[in-house]
Amino acid sequence: MCGITGWVAFDRDLTRDREVVEAMTETMSCRGPDAAGVWFDRHAALGHRRLAVIDIPGGAQPMSVSTPNGDVAMVYSGEAYNFTELRDELIAKGETFTTSSDTEVVLRGYLVWGEALADRLNGMYAFAIWDSRVRKLVMIRDRMGIKPFYFSPTRDGVLFGSEPKAILANPLAGRTVDADGLREMFASVKTPRHAVWKGMREVEPGTIVTVDERGVRERTYWRLESKLHTDDQDTTVGRVRDLLDDIVRRQLVADVPECVLLSGGLDSSAITALSARELREPVRTFAVDFVEQAENFKPNELRPTMDTPYVHDVAQHVGSDHTDIVLDHTQLADLDIRRKVVAARDLPMGIGDMDASLYLLFKAIREQSTVALSGESADEIFGGYRQFHDQAVQKTDAFPWLAMVNSPLEGSDLVLAPELRTKLDLDTYLEDRYGEAVAEVERLDAEDEFTHRMRVMSYLHLTRFVRILLDRKDRMSMAVGLEVRVPFCDHRLVEYVYNTPWSLKTYDGREKSLLRGATRDVLPESVVQRVKSPYPSTSDPRYGAALQAHARDILAADNDALFALVDRNVLSQIATLEADRVEAVQRSQLERTLDLSVWLDMYKPDIAI
Repeated sequence: MCGITGWVAFDRDLTRDREVVEAMTETMSCRGPDAAGVWFDRHAALGHRRLAVIDIPGGAQPMSVSTPNGDVAMVYSGEAYNFTELRDELIAKGETFTTSSDTEVVLRGYLVWGEALADRLNGMYAFAIWDSRVRKLVMIRDRMGIKPFYFSPTRDGVLFGSEPKAILANPLAGRTVDADGLREMFASVKTPRHAVWKGMREVEPGTIVTVDERGVRERTYWRLESKLHTDDQDTTVGRVRDLLDDIVRRQLVADVPECVLLSGGLDSSAITALSARELREPVRTFAVDFVEQAENFKPNELRPTMDTPYVHDVAQHVGSDHTDIVLDHTQLADLDIRRKVVAARDLPMGIGDMDASLYLLFKAIREQSTVALSGESADEIFGGYRQFHDQAVQKTDAFPWLAMVNSPLEGSDLVLAPELRTKLDLDTYLEDRYGEAVAEVERLDAEDEFTHRMRVMSYLHLTRFVRILLDRKDRMSMAVGLEVRVPFCDHRLVEYVYNTPWSLKTYDGREKSLLRGATRDVLPESVVQRVKSPYPSTSDPRYGAALQAHARDILAADNDALFALVDRNVLSQIATLEADRVEAVQRSQLERTLDLSVWLDMYKPDIAI
């Protein structure tokens, strides 16, 4: 896993801009702590920071190949899990290799197949290839958007990077956030191609972006398509298990220490158990917990159970080498940690203590492992969230995660200044984005109305919601140089389950029936029967009190930039409540306001509304 960046300028000699390119590359140092490199052609410059995972001595980047008609150079972030098969195929076609890295397989695959290489890759990746033979830049992103990728067109070319901070390090890049950028920040939806920063765009998942002297062009090489599912229940469950076995086996390939993130839920427990069957030695597992969580925890509809008992059941069941990372409220509320989290995300779009705890968990894991497998995205794929099973939400024409009563995202914008709230009109913005998303879903002739609505709900989660969580996990992990792999995002599994009708996804009357049925033979019964509980949040009242204290500090200081966006009166009311009267939504408002304050201070954006 790595950080990539670059600059293409057809009217400029970039060999004279080494310092700028090196500065862009240095912003990615957290993503690649092991090595750095830059590569220059007259009109193209590539920068790379490396986290060495496969072929540690041989996979250095930028990587280039000389041809009779010019050099072809690449910067690559990610993993191609089928690189051994592709390597064998390329050798059969006459290609020779000087390393055993998947990076060289991808580069030489481009030499043979061109942009059609994208159709052959199985993995998580974001890479850019400068083809001097035709003076063209080719940028390709994985199908699900696991690895981030941004670009910003310029007058005579393009800037690109794994994260916006790499692009923002170039003097040509502006730091403006306009009204649509603010809407995207506060709406809790990830709109395709939208990067919040004006003029900057995301490479859409499953897309190839090419840049030459004629301009920028985009081509979709993969998208979720509606297909008829003909397998019966037993065949479907068996197929899910076969896919999971193959996926986990592929994703355990690495030349560095590995582990699994374990929460005690069905998703992470399944990945843990399947990994334990593949490895010759005990699988290493890690879980997050909080000081005095058992004393403070109060079951509710969102989180009916604590993780720790189930975590320990799984660890004992599979015989893992397990570690609990226990955090206290001072760590979670620490302003320095908040700055690190906001810097990792480049935007104040986080989810409070759940971001801070994830960052701290990954930081602790990185001391012992370089690669971690995660159960992320199973809820979106198999239908695990509460909203999938709420009859009112099923009938609502709105993003399901925002339509839920007591949703953790509900009301998160209410601290906005009244004038700004009126200007942004988030309700209309969300209605428009919802309509665009629904229009993308193909309906099969054989689908009844309910089955199609559930397909739409699945599509919304897989194209608008999961990308928020994938981006969060990538940013928090790469901020400490940890590579996190997400087996459930293998496109073969996503395609298969997406096209499985809802009646099969809930054949036992519960959430995630297919995953439960496919993996129950390797799990303890406690986990098989556990009700869905999301990523944990601290229940320590001292955390909320610390947030209030930080908010009071902000209120006491001159902060015109913040209070142009935030309602000072509402913030003051929340900050001065008795600590035990601060509700979950208000705590979220405090967290997001503190993030916003930090972001304004660190990035000094030009807010143009």
